[in-house]
Amino acid sequence: MAEKKKGLGLWMCIALVCGNMIGSGVFLLPSSLAPYGGMAIVGWVLTAMGAVLIALVFASLTARMPRDGGPYAYTHDAFGSFAGFWIAWGYWIALWAGNAAIAVAFTSYLSGFFPILASNHYAGGLCSIGLVWLVTCINLRGVESAGGVAVVTTVIKLLPLVAIATLGLFWFDADNLVFNPNNLPVGQGISSVAALTLWAFLGLESAAVPAGDVENPEKTIPRATLIGTLIAAVVYIGVTVAVMGVLPHDQLASSPAPMADAARVMWGDWAYTVVGIGAAVSCLGAINGWSLMPCHVSAAAARDGLFPKRFAQLSKRRVPAFGLLVSSVLVTILLICNYSGSRGMVEIFNFIILLATMTTLLPYAFAAAAELLFIATGRKPARHVGRAVAIASLGFAYSVWALYGAGAETIMWGMLLLMLGLPIYVWMAAEKHRHGEDSSES
Repeated sequence: MAEKKKGLGLWMCIALVCGNMIGSGVFLLPSSLAPYGGMAIVGWVLTAMGAVLIALVFASLTARMPRDGGPYAYTHDAFGSFAGFWIAWGYWIALWAGNAAIAVAFTSYLSGFFPILASNHYAGGLCSIGLVWLVTCINLRGVESAGGVAVVTTVIKLLPLVAIATLGLFWFDADNLVFNPNNLPVGQGISSVAALTLWAFLGLESAAVPAGDVENPEKTIPRATLIGTLIAAVVYIGVTVAVMGVLPHDQLASSPAPMADAARVMWGDWAYTVVGIGAAVSCLGAINGWSLMPCHVSAAAARDGLFPKRFAQLSKRRVPAFGLLVSSVLVTILLICNYSGSRGMVEIFNFIILLATMTTLLPYAFAAAAELLFIATGRKPARHVGRAVAIASLGFAYSVWALYGAGAETIMWGMLLLMLGLPIYVWMAAEKHRHGEDSSES
């Protein structure tokens, strides 16, 4: 009797979704959002609604056609090989670039305990690169190992956040929460908040990407995607409200560690240390989950002949090891450039975040459009057509609006990176033609 295949269950998939979303952003965003005051809550709610719409699109798609590769797979099936390659290329860049940002954030949090990490670029760079390769080794051991780490780190990171979001209400001072402290135009302010908060929701598709390694994917992935997104949304909004009510506006706007500062006000210095450690663990959990994703996307594209075939090869532990190692090398190169350059860490960190956001939103928009195409053509009929069309349409509109909010400069750089993938597509098409394969769109 063959041994039953083990993989990622419901709780591991929920942990991957939560762990990938609840990373570095939530611990820093209250300070970034301080200039917007109470408008930040409105922006959070709108972003959460948009994230839930996208999550429902992925839940619907994976329930009917669970495929390894997530948004790439659905784009390829709906629009053919070129669109599939374009999305896979951009999504792949977004995933490993995001890992670099999380590694920098991890080192920044640790610098509160080890100041040399901030004062010495070599020490900071070695710490960030060391984290990348530690997580790479964990993931090389297999998806069960990575899923187990995701469960543990998600629980650890949620404890201080939930404590602040709930118990922080006992220290809440309504005078600290001003709706519009800088008298900004309300529409402009909410759009700016939406652009800032979107980074915190990237990763909602995490359970759909390694679909081939998920137990009972038709049920597990939709449930994990929706539950994980809702958990993250509640935590984000609750924490932001609590911190804005605990810390005076001026102190919050200038705080490099708003969560830890709020915890210190509520419980003392020991709480500052605990939350700081929780932030570091949060980054560890996030990069653990995100490291799985670029190698699965590249493996799915390679199986369709759009990436070199070696990306599709699995190790004895069913891991696309070559793709994992390539993405880790690219993250390392990006970190070396980061720490050896003249620009400040925060400036580069913010740019990477916006770039990752832009190149991830494009796959979200294509996934929503793929859902509409499947329904319109009857290729993958939905159970409740009217509801599915409404959700996919709203999800597409939200993705386009959020792309606009990312800013012209970010969109320009993102498009340039996407264009750099075209020679790779030409090369792969030539290889297929040389070996007598049909290179036409499927």
